Amino acid sequence: MNDWNIQSRASACEACAQPFADRQLLHTLLFDEHAEALRRMDVCEACWQSQFSDGARERKGFISHWQSVYEAPAPAADAIQKDTAETLLRKLVAQNDPRYAPAGYILAVMLERKRVLKVKEEVVRDNQRLFIYEQPRTGDVFTIADPALRLDQLEAVQRDVAALLEHGLNPPASAGETPASGAEQTPAIITSEGATPV
Repeated sequence: MNDWNIQSRASACEACAQPFADRQLLHTLLFDEHAEALRRMDVCEACWQSQFSDGARERKGFISHWQSVYEAPAPAADAIQKDTAETLLRKLVAQNDPRYAPAGYILAVMLERKRVLKVKEEVVRDNQRLFIYEQPRTGDVFTIADPALRLDQLEAVQRDVAALLEHGLNPPASAGETPASGAEQTPAIITSEGATPV
């Protein structure tokens, strides 16, 4: 299973295919189907009542269920901006690079404390703790693995997160500075115990 995963909220009910209206109540179910990632299913209230409310927890692979309110997406902004913690987390998740697991975990915790992300579920899978976060505004679900950081690693990881927020994933290399990503570059992120150093 990928330790990194984002699943966006659907714009229509998966059961009846009716598009969600702005501010409509919907139900999200999360399943472990022994694939590469967890499977998310968004359904409307009517389909929840008629097809899922009775016995949803007994379905094969069921992990979690929650209710939320659909918010129609805002028009895309064209402005180019410096990475925020959320955009950086999205980039790290998209890369699915184990080097960035500690930084991604710290970013997710920061966003949880700022109430940008909400923990929907905490599960243990293959002896690893996973946090399932939802971004309430967009409905995106992030699956973030706990890298089991030691106290002596936290300061270095926090410095690396600050550098990533300031410079992004591909900062311009200056004399004596090594960028944090790239195939031939040394990672700046300290990997968790037991991870293979890059």
